[in-house]
Parts: sequence; C-alpha cells; structure tokens
Amino acid sequence: MDGRGVEQYRRRMERAAQLRAAGAGGGLDPEDVEQAAAEEELQHKRRQVDDAARADYLVRDAMARGDFDNLKYAGKPIPGLGDGHDPDWWIKGVLQRENVTGLGPAAILLRTEDAELDARLDTRWSERQVREILEDFNTRVINARRQLEGGPPVVTRTRDVEQEILRWRERKAAAAAAEEAQKEAAAPEAERRRWNRWKRRR
Repeated sequence: MDGRGVEQYRRRMERAAQLRAAGAGGGLDPEDVEQAAAEEELQHKRRQVDDAARADYLVRDAMARGDFDNLKYAGKPIPGLGDGHDPDWWIKGVLQRENVTGLGPAAILLRTEDAELDARLDTRWSERQVREILEDFNTRVINARRQLEGGPPVVTRTRDVEQEILRWRERKAAAAAAEEAQKEAAAPEAERRRWNRWKRRR
C-alpha cells in the first residue's frame, strides 16, 4: 500500500470511529447513518470478492483503459521463452540490449577480431602501424592458446606479418588504382561542364 492509500485508510478509520462514538452517544443525524451504512455495505462487498475475481476485474479495467495497447511484443513470440534454462540469461540480455562489445571468452573475441582484421589494417597508412597491429594480435593469440584464463579452446591462427604486409600493400595499390580510374572517368564530365559554362558566358 502506498502513502496515499495509507492516508485514505487512516481517514476512513477516523471517520468510522467518529460515527461509532456519535452512535453510542445517540448524536447521529440521518445523513451520517446513511453514509455509515453505505460504507459498511461496501466493505462487506469487498470482503466477499475473492482474489481471482479482483484480479480479473483489474485486468479488464486496464484493457478498457488501453493500458495493454501497443505493447512491444504484441502478437509476437516473447524472445527466449522456449529456450532451456540458462543461469546467465539476465547478463546476456543486458549485453544484447546495451550492445556491449569486447566482453567474452578470448577464443570468441579473437575469432571475431580475425574476421575484421583486414578491414582494420586497410584504415592504416603506414607499414609500421600495420606491423604493430599484427604483432599485438599474434601475441594475444599465443597467450590465449595457453588457456591461463580458461574458456573454450582457441582455434584462431596467428598471422604471418611479412605476408600480411604484402597483402596490405596490394590492397592499398588496388584501392589507389580504383580511385585514380574513378577520377579519370569523372574528368571528361567535369571538362564538359566547364566547356558548357564557358559557352554560356559568351
């Protein structure tokens, strides 16, 4: 019961005590008698209603007010309801809702990082940066294979630094060639626009 409910209950009890005191002294007017009778009847009706009927009434009342309209999973299955019991369900839910990354067993994190490593290397501009990233990655793979922190076995392979640097150079050269070809393809169009502007001025 919240603070407002407690206050209402206290006022009702005080009013009932006043009515009983006035009734014992014979000083009740007909209005007070009527009100006391109505309140007693209401209390009697409330005592007769069982919990299931009360719950049913509250649900129907909430439906009538529209409290259940536009719920998140209306007409859809609730996710994870049919799965087996998972003691870590709540932490997995938080990680998924908050989109938390970088947590988990080293084997899974390294596998994910390995899949995205080429794209990460392609954002670097110097060979020294690429070499540092690859050496750091290899060191973490080797440390994870020792299983000092437990977890599933690590199946991610180390990268050959020199070979990866060669591949990085090839990708950079291909990207530069594609960019140059795009510029050359756009050059005649730019030249044509300049020519049209010059003609209009004359």
